[in-house]
Amino acid sequence: MTDIAASSFRSFVARVPRWVLLFGVALLVRALTFGNPILHVDEEFYYATAHAIVHGAIPYVDVWDRKPVGLFLLYVPAAALGLPLGIWAYQAMALASVTATATLIARLADRAGWAKGALPAAIAYLLWLNLLEGEGGQTPVFYNLLMVGAASLLAPRPDDAAYPARRLAHGCAALTLVGLALQIKYTVVFEGAFFGLWWMAREWRLGRSWWGVVLLATPLAVLAAVPTLAVWAWFGAHGLGDAFLYANFESIGARGSDPIPRELGNLALMLLIVSPLGAMAILAARLPARDDTQALRRWLVGWAIVAALGVLVFRGYFDHYGLPLLVPFCVCAAGFFAQHHRATRVRVPLLIVVLLASQIVLLAKRHERGTPAELAAITRAIGHGPGCLYVFSGSPMLYPLADRCTVTRYRFPRHIGQAKERGAIGVDQQGELERIMAQRPEIVVLGPVYSGERADLRALFERYVAARYRQRADLPLGRGRIAVYALR
Repeated sequence: MTDIAASSFRSFVARVPRWVLLFGVALLVRALTFGNPILHVDEEFYYATAHAIVHGAIPYVDVWDRKPVGLFLLYVPAAALGLPLGIWAYQAMALASVTATATLIARLADRAGWAKGALPAAIAYLLWLNLLEGEGGQTPVFYNLLMVGAASLLAPRPDDAAYPARRLAHGCAALTLVGLALQIKYTVVFEGAFFGLWWMAREWRLGRSWWGVVLLATPLAVLAAVPTLAVWAWFGAHGLGDAFLYANFESIGARGSDPIPRELGNLALMLLIVSPLGAMAILAARLPARDDTQALRRWLVGWAIVAALGVLVFRGYFDHYGLPLLVPFCVCAAGFFAQHHRATRVRVPLLIVVLLASQIVLLAKRHERGTPAELAAITRAIGHGPGCLYVFSGSPMLYPLADRCTVTRYRFPRHIGQAKERGAIGVDQQGELERIMAQRPEIVVLGPVYSGERADLRALFERYVAARYRQRADLPLGRGRIAVYALR
């Protein structure tokens, strides 16, 4: 009876379009997050910035960050819907993005001769996202789709030599996708360089002269650069070119780093999380391949190595920095699921364990970071009346939720309060804090102390608050508390 039920289930799965199955899995594993505006401080800020843009703010001028403007524009359609609908909208966009990414992972696995492992590998991508802060709208959730799309166009095919026009068209389309991804986050530059250089090397191996290769590669490089150049041109035309260059490039080099022990700890945790996929990818690389799939498999392994090097170079090593690794690692892991002699024994138990772990992680984060109800209570304490708001530490989402005027372009609180941002935001941190205090904002918010915070600036702010403000509320948000103060 069990065999009959298993056979019926496999038959059902075979009849359902793969993207539908993957959408169902994505819906299941991300359901706990839907409608929650405080999944991660980064995407809270992305939404808050997009909300400001909708209301006329100019990035890098009225609201400051060093991320590419394309990221904030991606959030604009959701922010334009207002709250709470906008939260559901950006999370629906993320859901669609991860489903499409997983579908393309499976298709690449098919092409590599790993069809039997394609679906498990695609499901693994959806599950591992939750382990690396990818349960919401982190940047790789969106740019991974563009990069796997570029990889699908560029990855070698057995008949490439016979279709030079197709190779050029696919190269142009792929580097256009890379260019769009660069406007979500510049860290894709390493994978983009790998794609472009490999395309050039293939043209040379197929008989073109180096001059011919360079000539043909020129439009690819231009297409990759066009989105960023277009943004720079827009800011330059409005007299804001220096602001764009500083925020996007100069400030990155000026930013400090975390202590080495903390970075190594972060790296160890990231490696621990992705190690099962990495191990499966390594085992798959050692499996025999047919002549018509060998080149593609080697290319996929090369992509995975470059993606890993890109993560190592940028340091920091927060959990979500490992998200770009998931795409090439999962494609390669399909080889393990498809061909390794132990795959049938470990495939289902492994995915079930990771599914359960992913849900436990989401519940733990909700307990640690807070609930929508707790954030709503803090928003009510802030109120929507006249007067401006300043969040010294706490959630950037409080700005769009309260919808009060602001007194600084530094709406990501850690830009002012974090030690490693000293000298890297275009102004002196203490000078900016003193300028804010001189404006006497109607409401100020103070969250708990965090690692890497400048204690001297917190003490300065607390003295200012004690002299001019009265406490309106002291409310829980996850494992911490948020104090709301009103001007006397």
